[in-house]
Amino acid sequence: MSKIAVLGERESVLMFRALGLETVFAESRETAVKELHRLAREDTSIIYVTEDLAQQMLGEIAKYKESISPAVILIPGKGGKLGIAQEQLRSAVERAVGADIS
Repeated sequence: MSKIAVLGERESVLMFRALGLETVFAESRETAVKELHRLAREDTSIIYVTEDLAQQMLGEIAKYKESISPAVILIPGKGGKLGIAQEQLRSAVERAVGADIS
């Protein structure tokens, strides 16, 4: 059975536990990379990652960009919106339709 997980700083992701999502705390790049790969191996279909953490490991996240599963989706963290998620979404739409629609 596939699952949904949220990876990020404790204060940013703890609330997702109330929604029944697996919450994985990571305060460093090394821990985050290790947990990202573990979640991908464990049949996690969607992994939400806070932008604060994602900006430290964009190369690792890119490894999953072309795969169907897991879908790695960036969300704002304790630092607020950084624009990384918006740029990735714009890029994905551009690839899908073949043109920049913004």
